[in-house]
Amino acid sequence: MRLSKIYTKTGDQGGTMLATGEKISKTALRIEAYGTVDELNSCVGLLRDHMQADPGLLKSWIFTSIARIQNELFDLGGELATPSSALNLAKQKVVDQGDIKQLEQEIDSCNESLPPLANFVLPGGHLCNSSAHLARTVCRRAEREVVRLRAEEKDVRVETQIYLNRLSDWLFVISRALSKELNVPEILWDQRKPKS
Repeated sequence: MRLSKIYTKTGDQGGTMLATGEKISKTALRIEAYGTVDELNSCVGLLRDHMQADPGLLKSWIFTSIARIQNELFDLGGELATPSSALNLAKQKVVDQGDIKQLEQEIDSCNESLPPLANFVLPGGHLCNSSAHLARTVCRRAEREVVRLRAEEKDVRVETQIYLNRLSDWLFVISRALSKELNVPEILWDQRKPKS
């Protein structure tokens, strides 16, 4: 694919086109869903860039996994940009049960090496940790957008929703793993009691 012209002016009146060329409002649930997945991919890219600032993290399995996940998110966005009636699973790469299983295996493996949580953790302590939490919260929003889309368009594949649900868990676990690897203490929620 070659993009020779970046601006098309088709969006000047508040519309855009799906992958099939069908015109649709920029406020449509489908646009909200894949737009939020695009935003999520940018947040994951930011996390990857913050990890590159620490040479020790470049050899981490997390760094390698992030490159895979960014490609999966691009595939997911492409699927959501394609009306379900036009989706061709034989030709178009989509997230599947194997991708979901991979996230689950990485979550379980990573979680085994982390201390059990005795309290809620707050984002922060290091740019990598904060970036992972930012990506996690955008991922949750993307998931909510896909849930809304699936409620309206019943033929949107459930794997899109499950993948985002699992990815948000993955991002939470790796935020903790990055804090541990960087030797940065986790910031715990200070549960203040109401004054009596």
